[in-house]
Amino acid sequence: MSTNTGKFVVTQPKPYTATTISNEWSSGICDCFQDLPGCCLAFWCLPCFVCKTSHEAGECLCLPLLDAFGCIPPITISLRVSVRQRYGIEDTVCSDCVQGCCCGPCTWCQISREMKNRSVPVTFINTMSR
Repeated sequence: MSTNTGKFVVTQPKPYTATTISNEWSSGICDCFQDLPGCCLAFWCLPCFVCKTSHEAGECLCLPLLDAFGCIPPITISLRVSVRQRYGIEDTVCSDCVQGCCCGPCTWCQISREMKNRSVPVTFINTMSR
């Protein structure tokens, strides 16, 4: 022990945190069959599916119905951008526009799958015996 300064510096080791969270979409735009019930609902009743997905994202239930009034779906694009920002997914607004305009139902399915995939809790199990 040093009595010269009277101060001790103690550094605790920091825990190592491993993560599997990616900065990419967990599924592609055409991977609709990864969630078959969602895909079927989107196919048979797209307005119901988009309203349900919008509500699950924390937005107004009927907000997606405004997309029907223009050739560029602003609600689809804005919700896709919102989900990307929420989960740190790297992509471009240009890509969001292209996918929202060319394949709206697939875009809504991808948004829904992403929210489901990212909401699954991670469980850590301690296997060390004492």
